[in-house]
Amino acid sequence: MIKLHHLHSLTALRDSGNLARAAERLHLTQSALSHQLKELEERLEVTLFERKSRPPRFTAAGERLLTLADEVLPLIRQAKRDLGHIRGGQGGRLHLAVECHSCFDWLMPVLEDYRHQWPRVTLDISMAHSFEPLAALAQNEVDLVVTADPDDNAAITYRPLFRYQNLLLLPPRHRLAARNWIAPQDLADETLITYPVDTTRLDLFRRFLDPAGVAVERRSSELTVMILQLVASGRGLAALPQWAASQAVVAGQVLARPLGEHGLWSTLYAAVRREEQELAYLEAFIDGARTDCFERLEGVLPTE
Repeated sequence: MIKLHHLHSLTALRDSGNLARAAERLHLTQSALSHQLKELEERLEVTLFERKSRPPRFTAAGERLLTLADEVLPLIRQAKRDLGHIRGGQGGRLHLAVECHSCFDWLMPVLEDYRHQWPRVTLDISMAHSFEPLAALAQNEVDLVVTADPDDNAAITYRPLFRYQNLLLLPPRHRLAARNWIAPQDLADETLITYPVDTTRLDLFRRFLDPAGVAVERRSSELTVMILQLVASGRGLAALPQWAASQAVVAGQVLARPLGEHGLWSTLYAAVRREEQELAYLEAFIDGARTDCFERLEGVLPTE
């Protein structure tokens, strides 16, 4: 019998290009995913894909199931949205605050899709550097905060979206270009370009430089594209999520290096009021944002 999780697994394998990344997307181990697909092949008495090809090459049987998945899974998602409308009401208010400046690149398409799916939800969005967004959430001034910096508040619950790596960006001819990874002391004489927020809210400072006692010069810009241009022109270095820098790295405008031997990883959350966390239209936004990010963004991983 073909089950929905089989279709999800096959589309994840096709879209991610290998078993390891597909398993991460599905919150499975690679061995569990491999076993699941092998069991399906044995049950159907067919081979679904060639395991030695990179990326996997699907057989005629595999392509037929992928066609089925592309037909069925969107219908299932729509049915879940419709049931959410019935269960939780079709209308409501979703005022968002965003602490993550670089999130706007992926947030706008998510909001556009959501607007069509939930037309009776009133949407609004604001940048969060001019006020305390989590306090505003607790006081009912906003309804959801996108943040990588959760605090301890019994009135708020944090729904993880994904893990991401902060990379150090530098111009191609920089003295650190030959390094495989960057230590805090390497940045002691550098100028760092950041968004205009307090350093206590920046992982680069709070979790990387400050514990090592490293002080640096700092300048700021509100725009990701301007930060990338300043780095490319040799005005300073910057730390940005991998997805925000990927196009500039591919174009050769900047280089990217991990911060620390194991990288500087953070988790992005959707924060909502605890008593409202099961509202259908809030759940739909969070689930849609998580799904969209795994499809669009480079270098994001599921949370543990």
